[in-house]
Amino acid sequence: MKIAIDGPAGSGKSTIAKDIAKRLNIIYVDTGAMYRAITLKLLDKKENEYEDILKETKIEFKDGNIYLDDVDVSNKIRTNEISKKTSELSKNPMIRKYLVALQQDMAKKESVVMEGRDIASVVIPDADYKFFLTATPEERAKRRFLQLKEKDNSLTYEEVLKDLKIRDKNDTSREVSPLTKAEDAIVIDSTDLDYEETISKILSYIK
Repeated sequence: MKIAIDGPAGSGKSTIAKDIAKRLNIIYVDTGAMYRAITLKLLDKKENEYEDILKETKIEFKDGNIYLDDVDVSNKIRTNEISKKTSELSKNPMIRKYLVALQQDMAKKESVVMEGRDIASVVIPDADYKFFLTATPEERAKRRFLQLKEKDNSLTYEEVLKDLKIRDKNDTSREVSPLTKAEDAIVIDSTDLDYEETISKILSYIK
């Protein structure tokens, strides 16, 4: 079984995809974590070395953790340095091509829930179930603000909303891997739904 979940920033797709995979007892493929893992490996490398390094790179998911060349890097990839560099490297067509092929290979071998920006339209267009999870910018900003407030009291809701609208614009207009809704994807608008209602609605379509 292949389940694709796309959606804009702050739509909760990562948390929801992870939960659905757990409930269905199948693998959750965190595509963002894969880009972070590659970034960790390429951190101090030159671009002309990328191709050879990628050929020798192994990425796997086991028990909810991500392994880079058989080493658990789940915590190492969550630093600010990796976050900033990942944004830059994810635009590289060579890295993108390598990871898409790897993601497609994972989906061929096992049942997966995969989330991202163009999973249903580009990565696994043959997915059994395709969802586009969204909510109004105001609602997504509110949720993100409540999350971030615990770590940073100086942030305001207005700042989070402004950043999110910029991110939406960038994500839909970027040349490499833009945010795309597949024509046959089921739209799940969670603006007026709580977490469990959103999960239930998605699961109601999965037979």
